[in-house]
Amino acid sequence: MRLAGHFLLAAWFCVSMVAVAGAQDPPRAPAETIKGFKVPEGFSVKLFAGEPDLVQPIGFCFDDRGRLWVAENQSYPKFSLQGQDRLVIYEDTDGDGHFDRKTVFYDKLNYLTGLEVGFGGVFVLSPPNLLFIPDKDGDDKPDGEPVVLLNGFGHQGVHNLVNGMVWGPDGWLYGGHGGTSSGWIGRPEMPAPDQTPATQDGNAGKPPTTRPMQFAPPASTEKGRIFFDGGVWRYHPIRRVFESVMEGTTNPWGLDFDDYGQGFISNSVTPHLYHVIMGAHVERRRESPNSRYAYGAIDTIADHKHWVGASWSDSRGGTNQQIALGGGHSHCGLMVYLGDAWPEKYRGGIFMNNIHGDRMNNDLPERRGSGYLARHGTDFWVSEDKWYMGLHIKAGPDGNVFVSDWYDTGECHTLKPNRETGRIYKIVYGGPSAPERDHPAGAFDVSKMSSDELAKLQLSRNEWWVRRARRVLEERGADPAARAALQAILRDNPDVTRRLRALWALHVTGGLGQELLLGLLKDPSEYMRGWAVTLLAEPRNAPVVVLAEFERLAGSDPSPWVRLQIVSALTRLPVEQRWGAMEKLVAHAEDAQDQNLPLMEWYALEPMTAADGRRALTLAAGAKIPKLREYVVRRMADSVK
Repeated sequence: MRLAGHFLLAAWFCVSMVAVAGAQDPPRAPAETIKGFKVPEGFSVKLFAGEPDLVQPIGFCFDDRGRLWVAENQSYPKFSLQGQDRLVIYEDTDGDGHFDRKTVFYDKLNYLTGLEVGFGGVFVLSPPNLLFIPDKDGDDKPDGEPVVLLNGFGHQGVHNLVNGMVWGPDGWLYGGHGGTSSGWIGRPEMPAPDQTPATQDGNAGKPPTTRPMQFAPPASTEKGRIFFDGGVWRYHPIRRVFESVMEGTTNPWGLDFDDYGQGFISNSVTPHLYHVIMGAHVERRRESPNSRYAYGAIDTIADHKHWVGASWSDSRGGTNQQIALGGGHSHCGLMVYLGDAWPEKYRGGIFMNNIHGDRMNNDLPERRGSGYLARHGTDFWVSEDKWYMGLHIKAGPDGNVFVSDWYDTGECHTLKPNRETGRIYKIVYGGPSAPERDHPAGAFDVSKMSSDELAKLQLSRNEWWVRRARRVLEERGADPAARAALQAILRDNPDVTRRLRALWALHVTGGLGQELLLGLLKDPSEYMRGWAVTLLAEPRNAPVVVLAEFERLAGSDPSPWVRLQIVSALTRLPVEQRWGAMEKLVAHAEDAQDQNLPLMEWYALEPMTAADGRRALTLAAGAKIPKLREYVVRRMADSVK
């Protein structure tokens, strides 16, 4: 079995070093590795950058000029508060698909696990911190030393750490977090908590245990901080707020959003693909105080596994049967393809690297009930080079796709990594028949475009331009010209995905008022109604008129999608504001078998039960969701233990 160096499980999963077929194969030159890639007809692979110019690429992102910013982690697997991990900029000035200009931006980071560009600098994950390194003038030289935005991220697990990041449609920065590290997250000026939750044996942050917890769950905050130990989180760059989005998983090292603003994560050991639902709990490998009263976990959306057997450990061995199913339980990176260069059949498909299988899996999502079902697509590419360790996947400004390769081999997380290797490839489709682009060609800088141009880019067929334009608009704030153009798209465009883009851009620039959002609750599109609910709940406190509309929709809206957004919103509102809408939600007998709604209703109802058990019991007794009666009684019993 081969496991990805930093991404997969905590070291306690390792049992022994085992030689396997291919493990002793010598490394190949990049050109030879590329010859061994099997890709669909019409595609080709180019080396964008490789050793010695690039090593240990643990993450990468694009800036507003289409350049690649790469995080080189040379400190793994030994954590230290001092380090030489680097941020390096690679630029392809002549458009031939290979970099020709390299700039080292910063080289004093420790245990670097993620980065994203924006707001006049670069956001950097370097546990225990989320840092910001300013470069307001864009001269590729830091304006000063890194600024600590958040601290408290745990680094007890060697591999299961905070990582990412990616800009969400709502203007927040989203990231993943492995399940064997934990900590109290907050701004540096917030006092440290008096204590950190411990497992039953008292070993806080040590190898996980599946034994019950000894302590009561922590409050949502202690001295302003939030205890977090696995799942999906987000950070607002203007408000400087950290939030838990979804609890659980083993080690999510890939996150992206689809055309409807829905997030998806890849994962290892436990199922490989989840729909990101705010307020949800999904399967995790160890007990957590944050999920003590969840009682059940929302399942994967995948209708298949990429490995054989009843347990993830059965996926070791690389048998033909294993390979036929997708390669193994170890996944890294995730891309929802929304570019304009690949054939239309790939649009909306979910792509993730399979570490054991030396390949890129392709899952095909489709709507089911309140969420999604993902079917098994044909693996997109396969490598004959056993050193290939695909990490992240991202589409670029021309609609083609970049893939990073840690390029190493070994057993149990490559605890002795080769520090002299690493590649980034570009997967290109087509030639003369490639589709016409609806965005600027040649040299460009999105940050220099007018606000009106940025608003028009919300109509682009290539999501790369949409997201960067929206983020620049967020940085600039209110602009009358952009607002008028966005309002016209929201009002008149026949494509709901374009209307959603306008909605999100208006939201991040402060162009949505309560009256407009309340009006969208009557929109013909369930996606517009659902997002109006979500954005009305953003303040985490709702006025009476909003609560009344939530209650109305909870009772009468025919869409389970909208009902999911309502109950998700309730998990973020004060307990006393949840009762009216909850009473209407639990009256839908048709939701009893939905993949998300029964458990999401419980996650919202659980703190209501803790606050007023008698009222919750009365609500559950009249509910059409049988599971809620069981859980309310169980929670009341747990409260007196």
